[in-house]
Amino acid sequence: MAGAGEDEAAPPPPSPLDRQQPMEEAAAAKRSRSENHHGVADGPSFRMEDLPAEVQPVIISLLPLKEAVRMSIVSRSWTTLWRFHCDLCFNEPVDVDSNTDDNSADQVNGTGTNDQSTNQYNTKITRAKFIETVNSVIQRHSGIGINKFSIICRLHKEDYHHLDRWIRFAASSKAKIIDFDLKISDYPVEEAPHFPLEALEDQGSSFVQSLSLASVSIKPHSGLCRFTILRRLVLSSVQIFGDFPGLLAKCSRLEDLEIKWCSGVDDLIVPHKLDKLQHLLIAGTDIQMVEIHAADLAHFEYDGRLIPIVLHGCSKLEKTTIAFEASNVLPHAFNVIPSISPVKILIVRAFISKYGQSLELPLRPQGMFMHLRHMTCQIIVLARDVNDYNGVLQLAHWLDTAPRLETLDLNLPMQMSYLRSGAFVSAEVAGVEAPCMRRHDHLKTVFMSGFQCYKSQIELACCILGNASVLEQLTIEPILTEAIWGDDDYGRVCEWAQRTSKRFGKVITVLDAPLHSE
Repeated sequence: MAGAGEDEAAPPPPSPLDRQQPMEEAAAAKRSRSENHHGVADGPSFRMEDLPAEVQPVIISLLPLKEAVRMSIVSRSWTTLWRFHCDLCFNEPVDVDSNTDDNSADQVNGTGTNDQSTNQYNTKITRAKFIETVNSVIQRHSGIGINKFSIICRLHKEDYHHLDRWIRFAASSKAKIIDFDLKISDYPVEEAPHFPLEALEDQGSSFVQSLSLASVSIKPHSGLCRFTILRRLVLSSVQIFGDFPGLLAKCSRLEDLEIKWCSGVDDLIVPHKLDKLQHLLIAGTDIQMVEIHAADLAHFEYDGRLIPIVLHGCSKLEKTTIAFEASNVLPHAFNVIPSISPVKILIVRAFISKYGQSLELPLRPQGMFMHLRHMTCQIIVLARDVNDYNGVLQLAHWLDTAPRLETLDLNLPMQMSYLRSGAFVSAEVAGVEAPCMRRHDHLKTVFMSGFQCYKSQIELACCILGNASVLEQLTIEPILTEAIWGDDDYGRVCEWAQRTSKRFGKVITVLDAPLHSE
């Protein structure tokens, strides 16, 4: 009986099927965890090869060119995908290692040459590698679907034949954006390599939408066909021969035009209307006159000599930047370009000097800049004793032409031939008489940098404080110079600000002063 009872209490021995079930469950759980880990529990695994053939190059083209080439070694089916990359951008300092290999350096050092010649040798090796890389890429590329073709490098005369090859590739691939910057190196501007604009034409028109050229020469002529879809043209350090205004007249869709440090153009007079032009920049270019018809012009920038500038029909002008190289031409910034009167943001940079002859011009009628809301003025004063020169007070009169001005940024650094400790003006100057200036009912924010408490700076500040009825805050950023300031000079500026604030009932904030060595 006892044996029988023990038999009844003991569990039956497991069958082979029962022993296999936990093993299958464990294997299923492992597969489930693996699928969840790879993120494909609900469907089949994803492979790029499963995408349509026309989609794969598009995905690769979203990567930088170097990364796209590296991706080609991941899979055999990806080997040729980079050859359809739409942006081919080559920058010599970035795309090419600036150091040669150790063996080359040892060979040069073994000849007993100095470090300068070694660096020149390394530079030649670097440039040769860069040229070889560019040629290899464009040779293996499909030449289909190019959006941007850009080359930035230093090219010497003996390498000009490579430039011709690169231009032919950009033209044959019909790149929409073309950027060539050859970085002037060992040749003067007048000997810069020629860039053939006619190479960018195809069957009577051009395919280029954006063209940026630097350190080359161009020869526009009447035989050039219309650049019908060109929207952006940037020329930097370009020698221009031929009829440049005639070329612009054919760019009917041009929206952005930049001419910087170019030569060869005497007068930039374009009689035809550039109705799509929105941004015009002219800087460092020896032009005698500018006259352009641009009804949609929104942003105009000029930096150079004092010349006649006529902009026809610019009723949509939003922002203007004027910088004259000569001194004492501040009135011209407000008076010589009547067509900028609709502007809303005006930036003026000029020099004024006690020793130069000031140009007397009639004041504009009050309210000429009726739409002006934000003005920035950087006026550098050149004088031996700035406390005896009040040329900066011209600004008080020109502010009368902008009755609806809301924000005023003034950078008024004073540069003196002789710096003396007595140049600082005591805080007692807070009681000086302000120059005559009309009342401003919209001016809320004024920022003055380069503040050193000179007499003319204080007079201008008092003028603004006394006539800006709704001014909420005047912020001052002084400049401390080792040559003329002592330990307590920053405290004097704060003292002046405190006294002047009480006098006019306005908030004056003095920022921490950066130290400038003279």
